[in-house]
Amino acid sequence: MTEDPSSTAAAAPTAATPTPDLSRFSINQMTVRQLPLPQLTEACVRLGIPGVGLWRAPVQEYGVEAAARLVRDAGLAVTTLCRGGFLTAIDPAGRAEALADNRAAIDEAVALGTDTLVLVSGGLPPGSRDLAGARERIADALAELAPYAGERGVRLAIEPLHPMFASDRCVVSTLDQALELAERFPAEQVGVVVDTYHVWWDDRAPAAVARAADRVFSFQLADWTTPLPAGVLNGRGQLGDGSVDLRAWRALVDAAGYDGPIEVELFNDELWKRDGVELLTEVVERYVTHSL
Repeated sequence: MTEDPSSTAAAAPTAATPTPDLSRFSINQMTVRQLPLPQLTEACVRLGIPGVGLWRAPVQEYGVEAAARLVRDAGLAVTTLCRGGFLTAIDPAGRAEALADNRAAIDEAVALGTDTLVLVSGGLPPGSRDLAGARERIADALAELAPYAGERGVRLAIEPLHPMFASDRCVVSTLDQALELAERFPAEQVGVVVDTYHVWWDDRAPAAVARAADRVFSFQLADWTTPLPAGVLNGRGQLGDGSVDLRAWRALVDAAGYDGPIEVELFNDELWKRDGVELLTEVVERYVTHSL
């Protein structure tokens, strides 16, 4: 009897499609801000996403303790809390207000179970052109906040923002500048965020990543696409749509010894118009394609 070759082929085992490694993947809440927190946590569980980066305003709206319980019961890790900072005020009242708000942010991080508070340092005060003075006021504020955070097991992660934000949002524009601030304090208390959107253009940034070593507290992915939208803030591109070599940046932070979460943070009006779960699914696919 002649064996039917098609039946043999049908019976032959096929190689299983490897499961993508999402063990370090984290989704920043603002990437899919159209998803309320319960829907976000549900989608993360369904897609195998282990971590979320949370933002203070929506968490406060939901309730800090309720949010902590929701995320904890879903088995998700809170990788970062955004954001503290805005520490450049000149007047005593503004400075006191900023310090109080950052202490509150540290306490919220503790409640949410994350050890990393991201700091966006703040822009120039109205009428000021003194970048160096603004950075020194950040250092002065960190001198008060770092011990408070350290006592509570929270690390302060200084995020440099692209220079186009220096006037109104963040006078810390490069990783070198962020490290110059961070290195005044113990390595376990103050470090930096490496965000591809903000540092990809800087040819000194790779050396700064190596220099940062154990002060890299967070690694965030976003792509750079042009033209930027009006206002520029919400111009962070979907992974793979722009100019950033995301896999090369992943290799840089890995080589520096960073083995923590890799958080995708996108601010993009067009992406926010889409179905949130569909977008989240696409982000996972892009992460696998462009950074693993």
